[in-house]
Amino acid sequence: MTGSSAPVPLPSPLSFLAFDFGTKRVGVAVGNSLLRSAQGLRSIAAEGDARFAAIAALIAEWQPNALVIGVPRHPDGAPHDNTARAQRFGRQLHGRFRLPVHEVDERYTTTEALADGAKDVDAASAALILEQFFREQP
Repeated sequence: MTGSSAPVPLPSPLSFLAFDFGTKRVGVAVGNSLLRSAQGLRSIAAEGDARFAAIAALIAEWQPNALVIGVPRHPDGAPHDNTARAQRFGRQLHGRFRLPVHEVDERYTTTEALADGAKDVDAASAALILEQFFREQP
């Protein structure tokens, strides 16, 4: 062995909060890029400023590097009314919290969460959304 080499800094794992948007409730999950898995945290049953205050508290607690939102579509991939609402929610998150927001196709996450017997279906759906995001990353 000749010479010495400086240690190579390893990239820190990135943390994420994910959201399953609904007009009445928003499911929230947390995960990181090292484990590439997610766990549901809770559902936020609030609207307007109260919803964003609850999200702000979670962002302060978990300090994510980025956010992930599920964007619903029809089974054939076509958008519907909630597609635009979820995308608007993503833009609001970005505008309020200045974090990157990634969109993920959320088709069938609620069905899968129900099939898995989740107690908090919205939070479980958010975890599935985040795990889908991780699967789509190289």
